[in-house]
Amino acid sequence: MGESMQGLHRSHRCTEVSVQNIGSTVTVMGWVQKRRNLGSLIFIDLRDRSGLLQIVFDENQVGKDGFAKAELLRSEYVIAVVGTVRKRSAAVNEHLKTGQIEVIAESLRILSESETPPFPIEEHSQTKDELRLKYRYLDLRRPDLQHNIMMKSKVASLIRSFMEKEGFLEIETPILQKSTPEGARDYLVPSRVHPGKFYALPQSPQLFKQLLMCSGYDRYIQIARCFRDEDLRADRQPEFTQIDMELSFVDTDDVIDINERMLQYVFKEAIGVDIKLPLQRMPWQEAMDRFGTDKPDTRFGMELVDVSAHVAACGFGVFTSALEAGGSVRGINVKGQAAMPRKKIDKLVEFAKGYGAKGLAYLCINEDGSYKSSFAKFLTEQELHTLVEQLHGEPGDLLLFAADKNKIVWNVLGALRLEMGRQLGLMDENDYQFLWVTEFPLLEWSEEENRFVAMHHPFTMPMEQDWDKIDSAPGEVRAKAYDIVLNGTELGGGSVRIHRNDIQEKMFEVLGFTKEKAWENFGFLLNAFRYGVPPHAGLAYGLDRMIMHMVHAESIRDVIAFPKVKDASDLMSEAPDLVDSGQLQELGILIASQSDEDNDIS
Repeated sequence: MGESMQGLHRSHRCTEVSVQNIGSTVTVMGWVQKRRNLGSLIFIDLRDRSGLLQIVFDENQVGKDGFAKAELLRSEYVIAVVGTVRKRSAAVNEHLKTGQIEVIAESLRILSESETPPFPIEEHSQTKDELRLKYRYLDLRRPDLQHNIMMKSKVASLIRSFMEKEGFLEIETPILQKSTPEGARDYLVPSRVHPGKFYALPQSPQLFKQLLMCSGYDRYIQIARCFRDEDLRADRQPEFTQIDMELSFVDTDDVIDINERMLQYVFKEAIGVDIKLPLQRMPWQEAMDRFGTDKPDTRFGMELVDVSAHVAACGFGVFTSALEAGGSVRGINVKGQAAMPRKKIDKLVEFAKGYGAKGLAYLCINEDGSYKSSFAKFLTEQELHTLVEQLHGEPGDLLLFAADKNKIVWNVLGALRLEMGRQLGLMDENDYQFLWVTEFPLLEWSEEENRFVAMHHPFTMPMEQDWDKIDSAPGEVRAKAYDIVLNGTELGGGSVRIHRNDIQEKMFEVLGFTKEKAWENFGFLLNAFRYGVPPHAGLAYGLDRMIMHMVHAESIRDVIAFPKVKDASDLMSEAPDLVDSGQLQELGILIASQSDEDNDIS
């Protein structure tokens, strides 16, 4: 059984005790990390969120009762210790912040006992994720996870501090919103007082932050919770935290300037990394052509090279048929990998197929300058030489080629480039390479819906010089949109917004909305635009993704206190779960069973 505090007050967290406190009495509290019983002495490593502190129980100091109590201590017992700080009697521990000192206990209070945890509470746990997430409250005691969660708190605080000085106001927007199309799937919330009607949880505060600009608040920021009913992956969760902002009377450069300075400040203050400004900017088309992705990792080369013009007349059907279908042939040079075993190359071919490729052509440049290739017999010596020249091939290099529609070629080689970068250790996690990707296409064609859809959202301003193509060549219209990318991850994205009714109505028309449908879905925004709307622009970051890079976490789950797993469930609380039939009845909801669906009952 645990004892009560009985008026005891903690004087220091564990690592707040230092050599400056030698000779003084301190009161510390926390969890028992480890116990070592040497007979006449018992050593305890005491842990709290700040770190570890060594406590020494000597029967002469703590008394017989205190020593007997210390013998009862086990891992994860919660204790309070009053004692005197002294220099360590044994060797100094250089790896600990408190490695030069220890506390000689004078009294011990066991505040709470603990059962044996289902896994050790230690850094870099090897325990399976499923078990850790089931006991997340224990997992969160681990120092590396605590460091991540505390880093997130620190970064949020730094962002607020910086943005306040820049004139931003923190304003909350509704969690219960109207469901609107265009975007990911909404999480829906039934309304009891409006039977048959639903709220949606926000995918982002987009419309409301634009309305705040209409309302004259000039600069808004919110660290907002957002929700998307999407399939999960390593850097995506169904609920996440967004650093959301909107600014009035600005254009692209103004938004980029403030955000560059904010990033420079936050990364320096939080993790001591110096970011040199201005950051590199790269148009979307260039990013796709050079890296095969709109979120390029620029820490290493191995860039894509378009060789279409050089193979147009060759005898290799794979290349020529792709070109005849309006596609392209592109390649990457994997330096020094010509001796890669055939089995490994075959694995790369399978990897490429996973990204939509029908196959992968390769050419090895042997050390003697000769070629070994999957397609050499179809090309002349000169054509092969030209290919090698185009990719700056040298003896020892492996050249990989994809031929298909541009989108597939970009996907395949972009993914292959990253895979080879990982395999060859070309990505230094301490090298922070930021990049703005700009001039995105305003629209992209959806095969699924057989219409153009907004690449970002329907409120993105087109570039003025392209607006005359909106009817004749809508796919060529570029947007005033910008993404901030770090080491191959899209940290955030934003755009200048449409503030003119005529452009907004035209956008809805191009996206296939009738005027009635547009007003039905976005009427409150369009109405507001009739009463004087300033030019405005904004941006939103995924805070969790930013923290992942700062702490070098492999999964977004490691920077979120209580995350979901791949099927969007919570293993600890067992959400989502069935609810009481009375609650459903009150909401007017009937759950269709599988047999009902088969009988077409709705």
